[in-house]
Amino acid sequence: QVQLVDSGGGLVQAGGSLTLSCAASGSTFTITTMSWYRQAPGKQRELVATITRGGTSNYADSVKGRFTISRDNAKNSVSLQMNTLKPEDTAVYYCYARVFVATWDDYWGKGTQVTVSS
Repeated sequence: QVQLVDSGGGLVQAGGSLTLSCAASGSTFTITTMSWYRQAPGKQRELVATITRGGTSNYADSVKGRFTISRDNAKNSVSLQMNTLKPEDTAVYYCYARVFVATWDDYWGKGTQVTVSS
């Protein structure tokens, strides 16, 4: 069994910064893609940023130039540096990983709240 623990959310003023972190733990496993998603109240969960095991990253247009995703394969962790935050970035942010244990499966963190005040 693999667990993802995400953390780092909080309340910040518009223009501020936050860093989210997520670490995977459990039995022997291999992780390929790691991502951050977010879900605002009344909206569907959306992809924010994704990074491959090799380090190739992609971002939603709404966060390009403001957010940076990074990972540490040795620590099975992924981070999201969020700068120049806007009120519309307010959401619950979820860590995601594509993991191989006995089979390939999708794993999610429990989510961390990010609130940006205007």
